[in-house]
Amino acid sequence: MAKKKLLVTASTFPRWEGDTEPRFVLDLCKHMTEWFDITIMVPYAPGAKEKETLEGMNVIRYHYFPVHKWETLCYPGAIVPRIREKKIRVLLVPFLFIALYYQLFRRLSSFDIVHVHWIIPQGIVQSFFNKPYVVTGHGGDVTSLNKGIVKRLKIRCLNRAGHVTVVSDYLRKRILELTDVPQIDVISMGVNVSSFGKQYFCANYFGQGEKKVVLFVGRLAEKKGVTYLISAMAKVDAMLVIVGEGTLKKELQEQARELNVNAVFWGSKTHDELKKIYASADVFVAPSVTAKDGDQEGLGLVMLEAMASGLPVIASDSGGISQVVEDGVNGLLCPEKDVERLADSIAAVLQNDELGGWLSGNGMKMVKRYDYATLAEKYALIMSGMLEGSREERTVE
Repeated sequence: MAKKKLLVTASTFPRWEGDTEPRFVLDLCKHMTEWFDITIMVPYAPGAKEKETLEGMNVIRYHYFPVHKWETLCYPGAIVPRIREKKIRVLLVPFLFIALYYQLFRRLSSFDIVHVHWIIPQGIVQSFFNKPYVVTGHGGDVTSLNKGIVKRLKIRCLNRAGHVTVVSDYLRKRILELTDVPQIDVISMGVNVSSFGKQYFCANYFGQGEKKVVLFVGRLAEKKGVTYLISAMAKVDAMLVIVGEGTLKKELQEQARELNVNAVFWGSKTHDELKKIYASADVFVAPSVTAKDGDQEGLGLVMLEAMASGLPVIASDSGGISQVVEDGVNGLLCPEKDVERLADSIAAVLQNDELGGWLSGNGMKMVKRYDYATLAEKYALIMSGMLEGSREERTVE
């Protein structure tokens, strides 16, 4: 029997093979090809192909502005940080909405069901079409922009969805504050467990010599809380490796210099490079905070990757992080912005091999629940149930 046709829409996606952009949408889709014939539709990025087959799936990158070199709203990073970096990019937002609407109008009839990643903009636009869809909230699309017309459009999207999923229980609670969604499940994005591990360890990979290495991976944005990690590292005798790009990079580099922190900024790295980076560090830290606009961490996939790599994890108790990190079991949790507690926790793990081994061992056991093969099956069951329900409704009619 022919597979049902699934359209996946998103705004964060690899621009090309080996890109440094997050690939969790691609990884989830790849594991769902057992059940569906999948096409992924995302905004265009300068230098990317408009159409291609990527890891066995059709990818369409649609244009949303007449001058293609100015299509810089979505990459690298995410829409909101891109606007913060250059305010003028906000003028591209209506063009993105209109272009997405046009693409859906043209293509939706060819698909049986849609998986929408992010309520804004994909979910809002999808809600104007009569096609079954699952919408997945990832973080800031749930926790921020909850006023006025945008809030009403978000509620419309959630109420019209055949099913709503979020990546953490924290986000589920936040959605229920907006509207009483009848069908909502917590299904995180995940990790290819077999792609990470201590087998990728490289001695002295960071040129650290005898120093221990504290690792951060993520966007250099307000909600990631890197400024508090740098302040904490002023009290810890170790090397800090920061992997990622963002609008705060220069500010954070200056802070590290002023505090005389042994910090190196490595920029963005590919999936293959990250395997070695994780495996060769000593502890992973995610010092996330609540941003001024209310944006919070949805789940924090980098923590799953760190655990799969055998690293002990230290994190702020912010947003959905506590769904992944259980304090004293598979990691250590600190209050947001608590520099002293963060420094003490880092020092404790670096100085106590038994503690680090306990945390990393439990982390490696727990992270298996987040393998993409398991998560893909959950989504396949939801979508198959929706399609079966639609068929039964048509039969009754």
